[in-house]
Amino acid sequence: MLFELREYHCKPGRRDEFVALMEEVIIPLNVKAGAVVVASFVGESDDDTYIWIRRFDNEEHRARLYEEIYQSDFWKTEIAPKTGEMLDRSLHRITRLNPTPRSVIR
Repeated sequence: MLFELREYHCKPGRRDEFVALMEEVIIPLNVKAGAVVVASFVGESDDDTYIWIRRFDNEEHRARLYEEIYQSDFWKTEIAPKTGEMLDRSLHRITRLNPTPRSVIR
């Protein structure tokens, strides 16, 4: 089992719009493909931060979902252009995590 913590920084004034896209389209798309979305957060004192965590069974599962989601025509033509307008990709931070034996998130 592995987790992926993704920290995004929205362009000024675009976070609410991005959160709506995440909750209405991107998270359901991930869940439909088989990912487990463990959490979705916004920064309490930072108006631009958005963080989400996905869980995968293993590396093969992650690679399959990446292929299914990010290589789809829907992602390339509908989602990627929208996220490009809302996010500052130069500030993205993606961290892969493995739970410790006592982690309550599994």
